[in-house]
Amino acid sequence: MFLRIIFPFLLISLLNGQDFEYDYLIHGAKIIDGTGAPWFVGDVAIKGDKIVAVDYKLDKKKAKNFINAEGLYLAPGFIDIHSHARGGLLFDPTMENVIRQGVTTVIEGNDGSSPLPLSVAFSEFGKLQLGANIGFFVGQGSIRDSVMGWENRKATRDEINKMKKIVEDAMKEGAFGISTGLIYPPGSFADTEEIIELCKVASEYGGIYITHMRSESNKIMEAIEEAIEIGKKAKIPVQITHHKIVGRSNWGMSVKTLLRIERAREEGVDITLDQYPYTATHTGITVLIPNWAMEGGNDSLIERLKNPMLRSLIKQAIIENMQSDRGSGDPANIQIGSCRWKPEYQGKTLAQILKERKLEVNFENAAELVIEIVQNGGAMAIYHSLNEDDLQRIMRFPWTMHASDGGVAKPGMGFPHPRTYGTFPRVISRYVKELGILTLEEAIRKMTSLPAWRLKLFNRGMIRPGYYADIVIFDYNKIKDKATFENPHQYAEGVVYLWVNGVLTIENGKLTGKTGGRILKRGEF
Repeated sequence: MFLRIIFPFLLISLLNGQDFEYDYLIHGAKIIDGTGAPWFVGDVAIKGDKIVAVDYKLDKKKAKNFINAEGLYLAPGFIDIHSHARGGLLFDPTMENVIRQGVTTVIEGNDGSSPLPLSVAFSEFGKLQLGANIGFFVGQGSIRDSVMGWENRKATRDEINKMKKIVEDAMKEGAFGISTGLIYPPGSFADTEEIIELCKVASEYGGIYITHMRSESNKIMEAIEEAIEIGKKAKIPVQITHHKIVGRSNWGMSVKTLLRIERAREEGVDITLDQYPYTATHTGITVLIPNWAMEGGNDSLIERLKNPMLRSLIKQAIIENMQSDRGSGDPANIQIGSCRWKPEYQGKTLAQILKERKLEVNFENAAELVIEIVQNGGAMAIYHSLNEDDLQRIMRFPWTMHASDGGVAKPGMGFPHPRTYGTFPRVISRYVKELGILTLEEAIRKMTSLPAWRLKLFNRGMIRPGYYADIVIFDYNKIKDKATFENPHQYAEGVVYLWVNGVLTIENGKLTGKTGGRILKRGEF
């Protein structure tokens, strides 16, 4: 009688204490391993933070948790090599808009802007419950600012040595390389030789050079030549980030840019690209302001605008930018994004605002409106200045990766570009399913093993035993981006499960409340 009473409790105790071989066994998924190879049906097992087995059939009894994924696709978690996530981590460290896209790793410090020193950023962000992994480039613009401020002049040898020391420190701290934003002051004030000197230091530590080039419009070929020259002379891999062709008069130039990049690879330059799948850019309204007027920072710009002669020169440069660059020939192509001082402008184009004021829609009035916005606190803006043919041509290029150029966002906060919510599902939904520009396997390669290879993350980006368990499972029939230019605050759909370092973060399409993100550093495995 005693045994009959105690046996069920003994059995429960034994089962609870069982040392399962797997924490999770995912059964029957269509596995896309990240290499570009065709999918196959199989099982994947996770133990701790690693993938421990991949086979056609694994023993269910060895698993603590069993997930039937029949009919769903399983892939490595997506890697966003161009992210601006850091600004939003304090209000949403879970990065819901990011992980709902299937992204498990974001790389920050792009466009020449990064925190300094990186060790402090690593310490502070490491205290957060991160929803995805995060790594950093060190930003050349931030480095120059810390040594020279916003001075528009050639750096002295002493200043270059100081900047090189900052690069060296950042690389030792774990930076993946150095970034530039050569249309943004103060980084834009540097000449090519200065950048080469800094890149040589990053190269010594195995880093890469990722660049927002000096021009993506009228002088794009010159800008590509500069990037290639830096790669050659610094002996460093080059990533042309968010490659695009800006301005209607330049559309079609991707034929020439891709040929030149391919030829550079034949010449021995390790050069690759990334891209977001939208025909509009997103940056501050000051991108329309000429660089010379930005010397000294925003306060100096405001003072120059008080000078009638300088104001006239600045205004003319704004008009030229709207005609042949970001405005692509029409004020209606410039849409105001986040605008704290005037939120009613958010989502409206310059043309719409002028019409509401009963003003004629022309470049003269649009330039005056831009100046007014700058003087009153500025704004972000969305520039509808790209062409779908160029976008698709660049996307097909075998060395192009998918990346968002987006940040962390929460519904109701500001007015972001829809790429912030939809980049990776959009590639699958529109460019794989709808248009057939890429196969699903190739699209996944460009989101996973290709950026992992570029960053030398040799333990992520593929479904392999021993790799970290960054895994996404999605419903191919349901995955899609919902964010639009009119209503950007909409989460993507279709991600059913997501693991980050073996932590189940999304289950049956819902956040579990658990997070597994880590600070990633170059060379750490």
